[in-house]
Amino acid sequence: MRKTIIKRIGLFAGYVTLAAALTACTSTSSNSSTSTSSSDSSSSTTTDTSSDSTSDTSGVTEVNSTDVFTDRDLEQTISDRESTTLTLTSGKDTTITEEGVYVVLGDYTDTTIIVDTDDEAKVQIVLDGVTIENTDSPAIYVKNADKVLVTTTDSENSLSVTGTFTADGETNLDAVIFAKSNLVLNGTGTLTINSTEGNAVSSKDALKVTGGTYNITAGNKGLEANDYIAITDSTITIDSVGDGINANDNQDDSKGAIYIADGAINITTESDAIQATTTLIIDGGTINVSTCTEALESTYIEINGGSIDIYATDDGINSTSKSTEYDASTVINGGELTIEMGAGDTDAIDSNGSIIINGGTVTITANSPFDYDTTGEINGGAITVNGETVTEMTNQFGGGMSGQGGQMGGKGAW
Repeated sequence: MRKTIIKRIGLFAGYVTLAAALTACTSTSSNSSTSTSSSDSSSSTTTDTSSDSTSDTSGVTEVNSTDVFTDRDLEQTISDRESTTLTLTSGKDTTITEEGVYVVLGDYTDTTIIVDTDDEAKVQIVLDGVTIENTDSPAIYVKNADKVLVTTTDSENSLSVTGTFTADGETNLDAVIFAKSNLVLNGTGTLTINSTEGNAVSSKDALKVTGGTYNITAGNKGLEANDYIAITDSTITIDSVGDGINANDNQDDSKGAIYIADGAINITTESDAIQATTTLIIDGGTINVSTCTEALESTYIEINGGSIDIYATDDGINSTSKSTEYDASTVINGGELTIEMGAGDTDAIDSNGSIIINGGTVTITANSPFDYDTTGEINGGAITVNGETVTEMTNQFGGGMSGQGGQMGGKGAW
């Protein structure tokens, strides 16, 4: 029996062991060096006193930014943390084998920063005016760690892969930043990521983006993670062939959630803009989808705030049965939502289950504004369809296909 939704309870209960032990893989290149610490150490020796353990928050809970983003996730600078300058060489890979903060500067070609530490290690890679251009391998490859943060200083940085990715044994490397651990992107600078034939950023666990400016061009997906993606206080621009933002685990349909607390997100894609398997919850921020097939897609979708502007050629919002554990539903409680649909058999809001509007401002331009299988309700808010105020929901065609809730990792200091 699938779970049902009662307001916002239980949508993001903690994943158990988000940072599960990962098996180290062999190096992508035999022409590599190893770095743990060096004489180029800089900064002070202040001890990190912030809580930094991983904890699980199993059970029911409301979505709360403090449960999703840790203090360290939200730190946008390394401040006075002890750090080491990591020296790279074009044509060679450099491997980090110990926990720590590593600062990278300069321009390089065909070099990969590999993180291969023990299962409990946390690593922070600080990009301080860096350009890495590779032909067939990631710029950053996390083989094994508990968590890795990629932090930009107040600088311009660029990571790119221009060709087809080469696998590392049985590991299908497919992103400029590829992580088999939890991954955080933050900082105060700008990071441009270009992946000609693959993804820009992929995490096989969780991906958080908590600060910085990101300009992403991808031949496949922009941001991808298996467990969940959480975004706040960032400016993200994505131009992709595949999905702009995608959370999905092909082996487990109880995973794959997306949470947007705040930030500015701009997406142009030939596929779906934001797609999650379990839940997609938007509490704030500005989201602009200039063109896509489907803009927001998940089993359960909840919009509580923010400004969302969509142009789509299939469905603007689509609650479909991607997870067998949850019921399909779209719930709009607040925010400003503008949906413009392309011509043809298109739906502004489509649900294999229910559509419930409790508040907010919803402006729709479409041949078919609403399409639902079970229940359609307007309980509040200001709804305009093709220039006319609407107080009752009509079911234009009646149906899509039918399942709620992804789960987010628990609060820990990293």
